[in-house]
Amino acid sequence: MKKLSYSIFLLLVVIFWSSCRNDFETVPSSGKLEFSKDTVYLDTVFSNIGSSTYKLKVYNRSKEDIHIPLVKLGQGESSFYRLNVDGVAGKVFHDVEILAKDSIFIFIETTVDIQNFPDNLTFLYTDVIEFDSGSNLQTVNLVTLVQDAVFLYPDRYENGTTETLVIGEGEDAYEIYGFFLDPSELHFTNEKPYVIYGYAAIPPNQTLTIDPGARIHFHEASGIIAANGSSIKSIGALSSDMELLENEIIFQGDRLEPFYENRPGQWGMIWLTTGSTGHEFNYTTIKNSVVGIIMDSNDGTNTPNLSLKNTQIYNTALSGIISRTGFIDGENVVVGNSGRELLSLTLGGRYNFRHSTFANYSTFGPFRSEPAVYVSNYLQVSESEIFTADLVEANFDNCIIFGSNQREFIVGKNDMAAMNFSVNHSLVRFEDPQGNFEDDPLFDFSNPEYYQNIVLNQNPYFFSTENNQYNISHDSGANGIGNQAVTQQVPLDITGQLRGNPSDAGAYESIIFPEQ
Repeated sequence: MKKLSYSIFLLLVVIFWSSCRNDFETVPSSGKLEFSKDTVYLDTVFSNIGSSTYKLKVYNRSKEDIHIPLVKLGQGESSFYRLNVDGVAGKVFHDVEILAKDSIFIFIETTVDIQNFPDNLTFLYTDVIEFDSGSNLQTVNLVTLVQDAVFLYPDRYENGTTETLVIGEGEDAYEIYGFFLDPSELHFTNEKPYVIYGYAAIPPNQTLTIDPGARIHFHEASGIIAANGSSIKSIGALSSDMELLENEIIFQGDRLEPFYENRPGQWGMIWLTTGSTGHEFNYTTIKNSVVGIIMDSNDGTNTPNLSLKNTQIYNTALSGIISRTGFIDGENVVVGNSGRELLSLTLGGRYNFRHSTFANYSTFGPFRSEPAVYVSNYLQVSESEIFTADLVEANFDNCIIFGSNQREFIVGKNDMAAMNFSVNHSLVRFEDPQGNFEDDPLFDFSNPEYYQNIVLNQNPYFFSTENNQYNISHDSGANGIGNQAVTQQVPLDITGQLRGNPSDAGAYESIIFPEQ
């Protein structure tokens, strides 16, 4: 009992001593704080969209416990910045303590309404964090670039509900967060970026036209849906400097900070539903979505439902392109780094790709088992239910199909439907060290019915797969293997460079890489 009482007594003494120490043993700051940065740059944000959280570390290098009498934003409560000082949120703080030889974190965010600055489309918003005052005043600058944008989003009704889109019919119908674009919203210009919340649907029999240089940003779980009879015309142009990309059209997420530059799954997809038609994408980049483009069916004509030229699709959480019974024509197409297939063509259809690069080296998410390119004439929807449709054609000419898996090109055949495909003058990765496919005629790369002039498993020598730079060097296995008859249809590579004779496979003509 005595031991227990003595322990309680010691505990009370420690608590009392600690309490007294916090109240009475700190001394005021003497203006000798040190900081991890003298300026905190918050990366570009859109008007009224909150930034990421940035941190500043404040050091007390002295041998004494100190308190800072005042920590505040220079503009006080009217500042568009927000602080969290050692776990407490606010804009003005008193008597902030830092133990000897210790430090604290300050976390910084901002949300700026550009309407307060009506004469600017883009401007710098600044403030300072002030530590103490008078002769002991120390400051850290805060800087962020704010862009104005055109915001498109569902209406909110008087009863508190929000506009939705109905997908499907009858018992299979369901609602998603979205809205139909008004007639005045069917022309995206390059004057301001566009920020879309929810799914923006193109009304039936209407066309969404997108000008060269336009930037379209999507919030989480957002995208574009093309309804029955509608079309997307995303026609960019070759930029004078490919590093600037001023004439290219870009679809991406609405977070502009460097952390999000190559993060997959930030927004939904571009969904070309059954009955939509006449879609064209040229000099367009689609990146960081769940799926780049998903296409349902075709319009039954001899004209491709979807034309892709000089188009790049990167960093998708699932697949770059998914098409079921679609009709796609593509040239100078680049699809890179997806969580599953780059190109998934199922339930038949018609497909032609010329001088295109499919390269999957994704390091996001779980281990990828799917190939870069998958083609089949069926779709299995359950263990007992399989749908089939004729694969009229699936031609890959002067292409690169490569990645980090051993087998990056897989075809699936069901005997209940036609299966017509060919891969010609292309570099393909297909390694079969165990001989699992040696008796399967679909993977006999010497069979001219399916394959002609194939180069297997030679290094493509891409410039930087982690940065989606799929230029190839003169040492590439794709160098000089192109069919010149196909090249005459696509004489320029995706950068506008004239192809050689013989030409190289893929979207890029080979170059001498610059020294690192």
